[in-house]
Amino acid sequence: MLLSGALFSLFVTGFWLKCLTDAIMTPAQECRGMPKPAWIVVIALTFIGGAIAWLIVRAPVRASSAPPARASRWDPDEYVRAGGWTEADDALARHPAGRARVVGAARPKGPDDDPEFLRALGRAIHGNSQAGEEV
Repeated sequence: MLLSGALFSLFVTGFWLKCLTDAIMTPAQECRGMPKPAWIVVIALTFIGGAIAWLIVRAPVRASSAPPARASRWDPDEYVRAGGWTEADDALARHPAGRARVVGAARPKGPDDDPEFLRALGRAIHGNSQAGEEV
């Protein structure tokens, strides 16, 4: 009985804190019914009554029923035509990490599919094991 009472009081306190924090963080122009400071005072003084009133009155304000506009996709060809391609971009395209940008090049699906990576990894492993034997 005592445990259920303690859990209930923790739940109610958490609910009250959530509503109070929501009222504090809500912009003043979105507060409905009363000014923002009045809501904070009501929630703080009436505990659960003010928190429940805040949840009832605090419905999301919707500007319109139209769905938000989708952002257009980035077109790399338009970027090149607009003069946005620089020498640094060329250097990146030549670098092994930038090879994914090169059009038409078959790229590996993972590092274990790339023969150059496997050769470099083999050299690194064999180089480390030989260095350990010399000591």
